Amino acid sequence: MIMEIAQKNQKELFGHPVGLYVLFFTEMWERFSYYGMRAILVLYLVAKTTDPNAGLGWTQAEALSLYGWYTMLVYVASIPGGYIADKLIGQKKSVLIGGLLLVLGHGILAVEELWAFYSGLGLIIAGVGLLKPNISTMVGGLYRQGDIRRDKGFTIFYIGINVGAFLASLVVGYVGENIGWHYGFGLAGIGMLLGQIIYMLGQKNLTHVGNYLGKSAKHEASEDFDKPLTKIEKDRIIVLLLSFLIVIVFWGAFEQAGGLMNIYTSEKTDRVLSFSLPLIGNTVPASWFQSLNALFIIIFGTIVASFWANRKIKNKEASSLFKMAIGTMIMGFGFLFMTAAAAQYDAQGSSAMYWLVLAYLFHTIGELSCSPVALSFITKLSPAKYGSIMMGIYFAMTGFGNKVAGLLGESASELGEYTIFTGIAVFCMLFGALILMFLKKLKALTHGAEERES
Repeated sequence: MIMEIAQKNQKELFGHPVGLYVLFFTEMWERFSYYGMRAILVLYLVAKTTDPNAGLGWTQAEALSLYGWYTMLVYVASIPGGYIADKLIGQKKSVLIGGLLLVLGHGILAVEELWAFYSGLGLIIAGVGLLKPNISTMVGGLYRQGDIRRDKGFTIFYIGINVGAFLASLVVGYVGENIGWHYGFGLAGIGMLLGQIIYMLGQKNLTHVGNYLGKSAKHEASEDFDKPLTKIEKDRIIVLLLSFLIVIVFWGAFEQAGGLMNIYTSEKTDRVLSFSLPLIGNTVPASWFQSLNALFIIIFGTIVASFWANRKIKNKEASSLFKMAIGTMIMGFGFLFMTAAAAQYDAQGSSAMYWLVLAYLFHTIGELSCSPVALSFITKLSPAKYGSIMMGIYFAMTGFGNKVAGLLGESASELGEYTIFTGIAVFCMLFGALILMFLKKLKALTHGAEERES
């Protein structure tokens, strides 16, 4: 009750709690640092040691193997990160410590030494593990149970993520490819520092959210923390665990963007324009294509959210599981354009840029129907005392999806891009259709959690 009063009385801006915008800008700069580094990571690994902008000279398979392990561990670390928040220090302090680790990790990556490279990756893994699941859970905590603004709040938060990703791909990507890889890594660290400052200055708007419940002075909160799970809560956890299968499939396909598709763009796509642009001339940097996903999210984010909201108002199917299944199918359809690109390369020796643009467009529409919806879905169904742990498991499943993406990328050297892209497209569309077949049974186990929020 005390928590609900605090949620009701919090300051608002544009119809949402002010705390949402503190978390928005914190996550925006954190994602700037992460996606900036991600945009140039595999390009740095495969760049020859003899190039003017020298890299490590790894093979494609070696680079994608590290990419798969790194991106998996980044998200798997969310499980201990969620556990630490729920059992030891709370979400708010976990985000603070995670941010400090990220500032240090990205800063060390700017040092041109191999020890610094691996140390920086390790610190980033630990930092993301503490920050990522807990800041997302805090967003859900800003809204009372049954608040219809929750999904839109997560969409706004998700747009913030992609503003950071868009800027990172352009700015860090340009600096990394054209000035120096380690300058790009350092620039990503500056972005994380800005996010950390915003988070620390915005604490007054987060006083009632993200606090540690285990030793709460409020008797009511302590009682809730110690209660065993009810039958309804156990059923909802089962649905959440099943929904994580969708998460693995979705991100296993989607994360080809930072790995195989990134290398494909650099090595097999005709990126020469018929005109020159300031700074870059007439050749588009490969890392810039990473910004397309973020740009499309900024453009289509509210449009897709409104489409699903209107379906719900008209009493048409718009449950979270339905959206996630459709999103997976749409994203899979986008890979058909990469299949066309690979076929064009096999026939002509290069492929056009528009295939990439179309692929990223459909990947984005699929992501908007799946990822922010999944975040909100977890906050609705998770028991309060396991909120961060369940969010941590979600991000861990995202991590396993990233590892799957790395394994698929590695196999492209033997099977070929055409086979990989076609296989991903077919599997995602069939898997999404399978989820739709069992939708009624899965919805029954949620015990009307979403219907009560309508």
